[in-house]
Amino acid sequence: MSTETQGRDTTDGFHLVIDALKLNDIQTIYALPGIPITDFLRMAQADGMKVISFRHEQHAGNAAAAAGFLTQKPGVCFTVSAPGFLNGLTALANATTNCFPMILISGSSEREIVDLQQGDYEEMDQLAIAKPLCKAAFRVLHAEDIGVGIARAIRAAVSGRPGGVYLDLPAKLFAQEIAADVGRKSLIKVVDPAPRQLPAPESVQRAIDMLKGAKKPLVILGKGAAYAQADAAIRSFVEKSGIPYLPMSMAKGLLPDNHAQSAAAARSYVLAEADVVMLVGARLNWLLSHGKGKTWGGSGSKDPGRQQFIQVDISPTEADSNVAIAAPVIGDIGSCIAAMNDAMGAGWQKPPAEWTGAIAERKDKNLTKMAETLAKNPSPMNFHSALNVIRNAIKERPDAMLVNEGANTLDFARSIVDMYEPRKRLDVGTWGIMGIGMGFAVAAAVETGKPVIAVCGDSAFGFSGMEVETICRYNLPVCVVVFNNNGIYKGTDVNPRGGEAAPTVFVKDAKYEMLMQAFGGAGVRADTPEQLKKALDEAVSTGRPTLINAIIDETAGTESGRITSLNPAAAKKKA
Repeated sequence: MSTETQGRDTTDGFHLVIDALKLNDIQTIYALPGIPITDFLRMAQADGMKVISFRHEQHAGNAAAAAGFLTQKPGVCFTVSAPGFLNGLTALANATTNCFPMILISGSSEREIVDLQQGDYEEMDQLAIAKPLCKAAFRVLHAEDIGVGIARAIRAAVSGRPGGVYLDLPAKLFAQEIAADVGRKSLIKVVDPAPRQLPAPESVQRAIDMLKGAKKPLVILGKGAAYAQADAAIRSFVEKSGIPYLPMSMAKGLLPDNHAQSAAAARSYVLAEADVVMLVGARLNWLLSHGKGKTWGGSGSKDPGRQQFIQVDISPTEADSNVAIAAPVIGDIGSCIAAMNDAMGAGWQKPPAEWTGAIAERKDKNLTKMAETLAKNPSPMNFHSALNVIRNAIKERPDAMLVNEGANTLDFARSIVDMYEPRKRLDVGTWGIMGIGMGFAVAAAVETGKPVIAVCGDSAFGFSGMEVETICRYNLPVCVVVFNNNGIYKGTDVNPRGGEAAPTVFVKDAKYEMLMQAFGGAGVRADTPEQLKKALDEAVSTGRPTLINAIIDETAGTESGRITSLNPAAAKKKA
């Protein structure tokens, strides 16, 4: 039991929640204090839990989500009721979309007042609102049910396809008292919350047979593969099979990006030409053009629809979501890949040299072109010259965490900055949203203890920039690099009618570095790659909270990064 309740005859809801979390090895809470959870957070800290307090609930929620991805345990976020709950709900929905295990716990108004709509403080039927946006939602009304509620939330968050869970705790619950021995017996230690799910042997053999017959096989590694922490099995499969692989952004580093079988530098070619594509923890959503169209050799291809797909996923409903999956392999990724390794046997015939050679040729050509671009030193810096500094920093410190968000800042970084170790890259994920930067950076520092380099566009930084105070308050080893080009995409838009600034333009020459200085961190302006490298090296070596205002040519960006095609056709014609 909690230290404060030891020796007492009774315990209360506050301490039962603490005891239930600690019993299940959850030691960190991301939160924002306020009625009715302020005293709870004080008690949790006094009882030895790590409490990281934020300036906005959305960023606390994003931190919890990132913690879930990194640890395979649900990250826990506490918020106040109504508006605070809604702020956290954005992060919860994003965690569910990205398959990150997270639990959002919010205080709430009393049921009898909410149900009669009598106007309680921050009155809202939070459970009903949360249900459509997360994997599961529960409400606890009685102190003796807290252990069950926490246990159900943990199991729901991490079992099967991970996701977000909402747990509603009305204010009265915290003050409820029950006998200490009853409270102790009500707590549940969750046993095997994410049990292995073994694939059917026939599904494994079907997939292996397809790969044997492939002339141009390709493996795509998604962030689900990274989350699975089956690193050795995945590497063994890729290298034993000899099949080229393409990592999605958060799967970069499962195998080093400079691995001979990486096809990242020939992405367009391999997606269009592959005849058998094996998806491992990756979904055929918009990030992969839904598995159809010109990207995949259709819509004008000489042989549309010729590609066949193998999909390794824990969710059977993911198969056939966009295109036919010829060989679904359903189970946890570690078990599936281990079974496929066994089924390959000895003497596996690697892909034809014509296929691997054609990929190598295109890789060499594209990498040579990239090297020439990165070698340039324009003034002011562009995205390539600035990101080349980040690229070299990660190469020197492959254990460092990279957090990345923005439009151009994100898109260019994905192809320029190589990763060498798994789960070292956190970015905007499936929804492609802005605002994850500082929350993810805080979680990366707290959960790993490694230096964090958070590379953000100036627009993306604006969503969560106030959390640099949180970084300074906890003295976290985070270096924020703001790519400042004076606006969204570019800083060159002009209001055709004159007067107010164009919608995409920010204050010129904004001194973002002063924001970090205001809270005691280091703030540096960098106009050249040399200045950027010096500031970044110092930040990583000292671990001091740092913000580098990297000045980028305001004409260097492109509209919507690399997804201009998603703009409405009429708008594109007018642009």
